[in-house]
Amino acid sequence: MVGYRRRYIGFKKTSELIAISFGVSESAANTFTQEEVSLQLDVLNNEIFVVLAVDLNPTAPDLVAAQTTETRALVSSTSNTAMVSLSNSNVIAEADLIIVSDAANSVPFTRAAEETYSGNLEYVALISTNNFFVAVKGTNNTAAKGSSGRIFGFRARADSATYAALVQSEVLSA
Repeated sequence: MVGYRRRYIGFKKTSELIAISFGVSESAANTFTQEEVSLQLDVLNNEIFVVLAVDLNPTAPDLVAAQTTETRALVSSTSNTAMVSLSNSNVIAEADLIIVSDAANSVPFTRAAEETYSGNLEYVALISTNNFFVAVKGTNNTAAKGSSGRIFGFRARADSATYAALVQSEVLSA
């Protein structure tokens, strides 16, 4: 539709689409490693980041005979001390690559919730603090693993009540 503008309750879009690329590598093989990505939001003016989509690409786990190997990655609005899943309300996306192997056979598996839901969602998540976090952890790998990706969204200005509720929810659930 020409001239159509989507209206959001509680916040107003203040930028066009922004794509933020990121990457994280394990500090050592099979070690939880997290990186902080700054959004440089204007918190004095109740600026938030509206996440429209996330693309998350962990590196492949190693093929080790008779071992299940794995590379997990996640994007979260809050800092974590270990890998968490989508059951944590601050996790925006996660991806998991697994190779199940016995002495003779190996089977790869992919489990991912790293891309936007294909339905008609207006947004995937709202980030009200000034950053987001990307983490990776391998299991039974012989070398350190990593993940790269991109988060798509736009900046918006929230009204005072919405901003206060978003910040409180994000910080208290950390």
